[in-house]
Parts: sequence; C-alpha cells; structure tokens
Amino acid sequence: MCYPRGEFLIGGQDVLLGDIGGCPFYIGAAQFEYWQQTQLIIDVVPGRGGMFSLEGPEGKRFLTRSRLYSDEEWAIIRIL
Repeated sequence: MCYPRGEFLIGGQDVLLGDIGGCPFYIGAAQFEYWQQTQLIIDVVPGRGGMFSLEGPEGKRFLTRSRLYSDEEWAIIRIL
C-alpha cells in the first residue's frame, strides 16, 4: 500500500529499506527476514492499484519484482 507521507504510522517492527522518489519505503520485520537476501525492484506501470492505495486513482500501480542476490553481492551486503 502507498500512503501520503505522514499518514502511515511507523512502528518498531518496520524496517526502512530506502527512498523512492524522496519518500521513505518500509517493510515489516517479518517480511524483511524473508526477503533480506533479495533485491526488490519497484516499478510504476499502467493499471489499477489497491483500493485504498494512493496510486489507485492515477491509473497506475506499483509492480514489485525480485531477484536473489548472487553470492558475491550478498557477501558485500553483509559487510555493510
């Protein structure tokens, strides 16, 4: 779901992954544990988003794709 900045309450179980277009992007801790060895790629594509999601009325939606990090990439990430 995509919320206007300041309308999503961040809790202790939310993990900041980075920024998208200057807006913070969070994932829940349980999801992070599952996806931490995966690169998440978030695109905007034509289509309908979630009913309560910010992008819904714009005729566009977010599409999340993923790929596993290679062993070499994962070794570097773990150092950081």
